[in-house]
Amino acid sequence: MGPAYTWSLGPLKFRINLLLSACVVFTIIGFVQLGFWQLSRAGDKLAAQEEFEQQQLLAAQPIERIELASAKSAELTNLHVSLQGQYLNERTILLTAQFFDGQIGYEVITPFRLNNSGKLVLVSRGWTSGILPPNTPPRTQPVAGPVNLTAQIHVPAPDARIFASRIESNTWPLQIRSLEIDVIESVIGEPLFPYLVRLTEDQPGMLVRHWPETNVDIDTHLSYALQWFTFAVMVALAALLAGSNLWDLIHDRDGK
Repeated sequence: MGPAYTWSLGPLKFRINLLLSACVVFTIIGFVQLGFWQLSRAGDKLAAQEEFEQQQLLAAQPIERIELASAKSAELTNLHVSLQGQYLNERTILLTAQFFDGQIGYEVITPFRLNNSGKLVLVSRGWTSGILPPNTPPRTQPVAGPVNLTAQIHVPAPDARIFASRIESNTWPLQIRSLEIDVIESVIGEPLFPYLVRLTEDQPGMLVRHWPETNVDIDTHLSYALQWFTFAVMVALAALLAGSNLWDLIHDRDGK
């Protein structure tokens, strides 16, 4: 196991094996690095939260002013926009197999016609329950008349999984498994804004905001960091007790 050395500090004596000591040191360093890595991830999420909050402070710009040709995905993600117009309630779309609080339901997406340009934007209004009596249509809560909305542009992840749907274009609300804007365009027969927008809180037609919040929870990362730091302390303490007479000194002192 390699050479061992003895070192004394008053009554405290240490038996130091260089190979075992090196293993202990590298193990402790590894645990500490894992702890700081978790803290770093928590910090990154806090930074993302601060960026999101700053974005919220910016005045929402009319969606017609968005320069899609020159804008990058990162610039559009969670961008606040304003919309003026009215819902096409008769063309509501239901995204199936959406869960909230352990219940299955639908994400309700309703096309919205803009007053100024006449173009259509798909507006996600949130979640509604799918647990209903037989032959009962989902509660979509139509909104009639002109309204002003504030929403955020949702840019899907590049690796987002798409499930092909069998669409019955004559049956509304339309039920689909994944949001395929090009397919919906062909069904509706009009071009659409190329991204879904999600309503902010307290907007006309808002249902239940079931999508993941941008202000993510960092408690898990803090818990893991504490766990790794605890492991490091435990290894250090075990090595100290195993490589010294500290336990004997404590035992002798308690026996007096």
